[in-house]
Amino acid sequence: MKSFLGSFSLGVFAGVLSGLVGIGGGIIIVPALVYFFGMDQKTAQGTSLAVLLPPTGLLAFMEYYWAGHVDVKVGALIIVGLLLGGWFGGEFAQQLPQVTLRKLFAVLLSITAVKMWTEK
Repeated sequence: MKSFLGSFSLGVFAGVLSGLVGIGGGIIIVPALVYFFGMDQKTAQGTSLAVLLPPTGLLAFMEYYWAGHVDVKVGALIIVGLLLGGWFGGEFAQQLPQVTLRKLFAVLLSITAVKMWTEK
């Protein structure tokens, strides 16, 4: 599936979900890159980060901003936190074995799913 069409289709699918419900990288792209593109966990995570920053962020942000659904001050503070957290998290991820990182990823997704499913 490492083709132009496969890569483009994954981007469109993740982009629609990202703009629609605010997900894409971790929940859609990372697992797809691991299971359909044959990437290891670290390469999938790094690729996801690289592709999501400019296109999804800018265009989806503009739609929400124009509709009055963006708190710019809070967003700016989160950006600073993401820059620092992403740097430290990326560094830490390089020290973990692949299987540990994949299991940590799965646990976080499972906790999120259960929490979202059980809340009203």
